[in-house]
Amino acid sequence: MNHACAARCFALVPCAGVGQRAAAGGPKQYAELVGQAVVAHTLEALAGVRRLSATLVVLAPDDEAFERQVPGFDPHWLVRCGGASRALTVYNGLGALRERGAGDDDWVLVHDAARCLIQPAWVDRLIDACWSDAVGGLLALALADTLKEAAPLDPTRVAATVPRAGKWAAQTPQMFRLALLERALADAGPSITDEASAIEALGLAPLLVAGETENLKLTWPADFALARRLLETR
Repeated sequence: MNHACAARCFALVPCAGVGQRAAAGGPKQYAELVGQAVVAHTLEALAGVRRLSATLVVLAPDDEAFERQVPGFDPHWLVRCGGASRALTVYNGLGALRERGAGDDDWVLVHDAARCLIQPAWVDRLIDACWSDAVGGLLALALADTLKEAAPLDPTRVAATVPRAGKWAAQTPQMFRLALLERALADAGPSITDEASAIEALGLAPLLVAGETENLKLTWPADFALARRLLETR
């Protein structure tokens, strides 16, 4: 069997965070943005990617807000098995995908709930780049700004300038085969901050696929104002 031809694509959206840095008065994925919750914008965009067989949303076990904030989302693709870390939330979500028929060779595109400016064309770009790749990859931006390292004893002052050549800012989605990502997350532990770093820990090199500046992750209060302006002008 040609596994590449038989493979399907699933999106997995970890949506179990509390968003402490965003100062949004609650989980940032449920903050209101241009008439609907942040995560509703995210899921609306993913629904426009025709090659995705389905999108699984992974919530915290005690989440009581999602159905109110995103009415009409298919409950079959909603699970409350989020863990104490992003890595554990994604790992548990992979198990839920298996329960829904996903197999070892199927592709999983993990996407941040708070990257609500994602556009279907950008996801398609990642799928096109990774479909025949042996490892998989991620959307990322080559850094243009000069990087400064803060002094350890006084983080308001510069300790050094960090060479920016070859440095990229990781984005999502990040696209890997289910079995490979499952193994990588099981080996890496809960401290990793993205899926690619777990894959790297196996000695593999994920593909860097050019992302977009607009594909920002809403983290700080100012990010919400910027996202609002961008959504209103689309």
